[in-house]
Amino acid sequence: MKLLLSRIILLLIVLTPLVGQSQIQALFNNKSQFRNMTERWELDSTVTRGTFLITPYKPIYILPTRWSSNPNEKPVSGNPSDDYISQDGLNYNNIESRFQISFKTKVMQDIFWGHGDLWIAYTQVSHWQIYNNSLSRPFREINYEPEIILNFPVNVNLLGFKMKMAGVSFTHESNGKSLPLSRSWNRVIFHAGFEKDRWTVYVRPWLRMKATKDDNPDISEYLGYGDINVIYGQNGHIFSFKGNHNLHFNSRSKGSATFSYSYPIKDNLKGHLLISNGYGETLIDYNNKQTTIGLGISLIEWL
Repeated sequence: MKLLLSRIILLLIVLTPLVGQSQIQALFNNKSQFRNMTERWELDSTVTRGTFLITPYKPIYILPTRWSSNPNEKPVSGNPSDDYISQDGLNYNNIESRFQISFKTKVMQDIFWGHGDLWIAYTQVSHWQIYNNSLSRPFREINYEPEIILNFPVNVNLLGFKMKMAGVSFTHESNGKSLPLSRSWNRVIFHAGFEKDRWTVYVRPWLRMKATKDDNPDISEYLGYGDINVIYGQNGHIFSFKGNHNLHFNSRSKGSATFSYSYPIKDNLKGHLLISNGYGETLIDYNNKQTTIGLGISLIEWL
């Protein structure tokens, strides 16, 4: 699976020079920046822009300061093998920096009798102990998430919302580390997107795929079997809530909640506040509960 990850990343790197500079600028040009689900996913012929154009996927942000209530100084895996026993813990700072890049490109259009599009996407989230001079300012954790996404436009009214799209993706996520700190999982994720006025909702149930050698066999007990992302935007201010749960409503109840707020500063530059509580902010933290608060700027948002 790490070979598949490498090949997808290499494909994205190769494709990038093939698109023109004006296409790259679509990420940041206010006139062409996507504002709703139809435009972001090219759900009808009026907004179709062809293949191999790099466009936004998830938010792109930089948080110079991100505080944690419980830094994961000695990560533990649910795999009982001796290969996953960590050595002495590290003295991490409570404050570090975090940044995320995320983009997608459509590689096939109007497939399956003219109704579907095939996309390749890539998201990378990095946590940098930039203020930790005693440890030589290392990158504590980097998560790599390539995806292959099959998406279909739909038009269905449901509970006052309009369902605009549905599809399925294959997602690999890993931290690229060697044992005992290696963490990874593969999922088949089903998704549906809904809109109403200024509201946007993404619902994503998933199935975890079995691994021959499992870095984290109990990850679903902490991160659950799906998530929901609710987004509200008005006058450039964007609020979002993302939550996941393991669907156990007893002593085994676990999950996470993430709230973000961005506000306009100038043109595409926005202030960005990110607050999370629970498990799985990163893969290495999948079974580490913490509260985090990050403050910085964003260039691309959900809307």
